[in-house]
Amino acid sequence: MIKSQKDFFSGLMFTAIGGAFAWGATSYSVGTAARMGPGYFPLLLGILLVALGCFTTIYSLIEHTEDGEKIGDFAWRPVVYILGANVAFGILLAGLPRFGLPPMGLIAGIYALTVIASKAGDVFKLKEVLMLATFLAVLSYLAFIKLLNLQMPVWPFFITG
Repeated sequence: MIKSQKDFFSGLMFTAIGGAFAWGATSYSVGTAARMGPGYFPLLLGILLVALGCFTTIYSLIEHTEDGEKIGDFAWRPVVYILGANVAFGILLAGLPRFGLPPMGLIAGIYALTVIASKAGDVFKLKEVLMLATFLAVLSYLAFIKLLNLQMPVWPFFITG
């Protein structure tokens, strides 16, 4: 008997996603712990997710809750905003050459991602969102451009020429 629906279905979700990651990782060279291949991390992550999912599913069958923690309605608004924020980030970062949209760069992408994703919550405070976007943009610039030397557009094309 399921005692917590939320835990049961989240455990199944973790198990399914972890299994997919682990299975997908087998098509890459795994390597060893000393010399990791491209499939090592996804395989390890998949195994950990499967273990977490199994634990959560079993826990949902043992631990009793008062109301069974029923699953509520599906929250479409957060899903749409979060997915839309990621799509907007990708389009702004790389552009859409097929449609004549040039890359707008990392900074514009981070700002759009943060503003759009923050609309998924119940409270939206523009000042706080812009402060977070600025912090994330600076941190992303330092991490990806300065430290990792990744080659990607940072600023919009009309600024850099």
